[in-house]
Amino acid sequence: NIDVNASQIPWQLDDDNDTMLPVMQTDIMLSKNRSILIIDAKYYSQTTQVLYNTHTLHSANLYQIFTYVKNKAAECKEYSCEVSGMLLYAKTDETVLPNQSYSMSGNEISVCTLDLDCDFNHIARQLNEIVIEHFDLPKETS
Repeated sequence: NIDVNASQIPWQLDDDNDTMLPVMQTDIMLSKNRSILIIDAKYYSQTTQVLYNTHTLHSANLYQIFTYVKNKAAECKEYSCEVSGMLLYAKTDETVLPNQSYSMSGNEISVCTLDLDCDFNHIARQLNEIVIEHFDLPKETS
């Protein structure tokens, strides 16, 4: 009972001037009842950026998912939706991998890595686990 799509999110503007604004096209948007999870999938050979031996997230990616979440939340505020976002990175051989959740301005933004170097059934289990955890669904039994 989860709706899955790759929809566009309209800019929540104070006027009608949308000249030169980019389209906000989601990779994946999952929704169930009033809970929405926007997922933006990324692949880099280096999932984090390193400056002075400190690993940080790619700032442009974080700004992008934050913008998607805040505009979607503003769009559906009259329905009291709970909007969250996730940056989903392909796992690399790096020792530091981002797997964190942050509470930002009233929304959850998480960063996860997905191991693609395995059989498809394991990849599917990882993706299902994201959905089960986010939407607080009963765990699958196999």
